[in-house]
Amino acid sequence: MRKLAPVDANITLEGLITDPYAIYRRMRVEAPIVYVPAVGRTLLTKAVDTKYVKENPELFSSSDPGTPMERAFQAKTLMRRDGDDHLRLRNAMRPSFSAGNIRDVWEPLYQKVAQDYVARLPRGEVVDLFPALAGPVAARCLGHILGIPNVSDDDLQLWSQTLIDGAGNFGLREDLFANSDAVNADINACVLGMIDKFKVEPDQSVLSVMLNADKPIEIEHMLSNIKIAIGGGVNEPRDALLTVLFGLLSNPDQKQAALDGGLWDIAFEEAIRWVAPIQVGSRLLTEDTEIRGVHIPKGDVVMTIQASANHDEELYEDGHLFNLFRTKTSHQAFGNGPHFCLGAHVARRLIGGILLPMLFDRFPNMQLENEHDVVWRGFGFRGPVNLPVRLQ
Repeated sequence: MRKLAPVDANITLEGLITDPYAIYRRMRVEAPIVYVPAVGRTLLTKAVDTKYVKENPELFSSSDPGTPMERAFQAKTLMRRDGDDHLRLRNAMRPSFSAGNIRDVWEPLYQKVAQDYVARLPRGEVVDLFPALAGPVAARCLGHILGIPNVSDDDLQLWSQTLIDGAGNFGLREDLFANSDAVNADINACVLGMIDKFKVEPDQSVLSVMLNADKPIEIEHMLSNIKIAIGGGVNEPRDALLTVLFGLLSNPDQKQAALDGGLWDIAFEEAIRWVAPIQVGSRLLTEDTEIRGVHIPKGDVVMTIQASANHDEELYEDGHLFNLFRTKTSHQAFGNGPHFCLGAHVARRLIGGILLPMLFDRFPNMQLENEHDVVWRGFGFRGPVNLPVRLQ
């Protein structure tokens, strides 16, 4: 008789939102493959398994039929496509993220944005860096790279969070979908309103590049590409910045080492390994298979928990700790395989190359007001929802 994944009905969605790492740690030890009714998926928690799934799209398709993402985004986005279908939509945006554009267009622009927002921070006061810096900077930079710079910081943050809430709406709450419907309408109007401008005045932004390609993709796919970028493009850099700041400020010796050695890129990589901004992904089985002797039938959906993979005891000693000095080991925070995050290098430059050195140059003695007051939340996306810091 085939061995099926054990079922754990005690794992709740609220538990995965508030304290997922304790759950994943127990799963890695007791049962690395578990079916969780609360999310209707089989969770994979070991690094070798999550990597195997992401790198084999023929067997593990991105087309998750039960995902709330399609309802939330009103589209089957490139995140739920494979092969040539996925590549065509991804490549439509790729020129905006080229090494040359990052170096010559986005990095100088982001330097100016960062200087503007950091200069607004008051010395000597306690400031919550979530609303005062991390969210607005991420939104402003995203607006420029997408080609919608006239959208306010507040609106972009609202759009992003609403889409993410809808994509993670595994409880299928109608109020969350109603919110995402309203945001979809706003985004559609915004993007469609920019088309004439970019036909006359093209630039290197995502929307302009897609519109002016030799063989442009269909407008509905342009809209879905912009939406998927909005969904992740605020939350990911915002949460990564707050996470690395918390890691450094709660470990003064590591903060000092980063200051002395300019170890900002290392700090960024360790932070997103420690608390991955994108915690999970899902894949549909295209045929029966076995992982660790567990039979997973065709048509089932597995959920790769890269948050857990990044703490796997087989790869990381004390993986639950932020440790700037750990031996360099690759992580899965940006995913792997065909869906590796397109904006990874932009995020690295924005945070490790610009924001961290700028912040600590201006406030070398900044301190967490009380690290126990910092609240962390999120199952699909995760980060601090506040970060009160004394700026000095």
